[in-house]
Amino acid sequence: MDDDTYCAAPGPSAPGPDVPADEGGPFAECVLCRKPTEYPESVKGAPLCPVCAWQEAGRNACSG
Repeated sequence: MDDDTYCAAPGPSAPGPDVPADEGGPFAECVLCRKPTEYPESVKGAPLCPVCAWQEAGRNACSG
């Protein structure tokens, strides 16, 4: 199969409206891989880095 048939992972996106704006402070760790996310540490919930968010979306879409 050709590599051209696969979609590329999306780049970083802006946080949603319920996420506080980036204050330049420490960033929250991804709950799966522990790499820094684009969200501040004060964000509530389980933040994911862009790579893990993309993979999680794929798993949820295929779980049918």
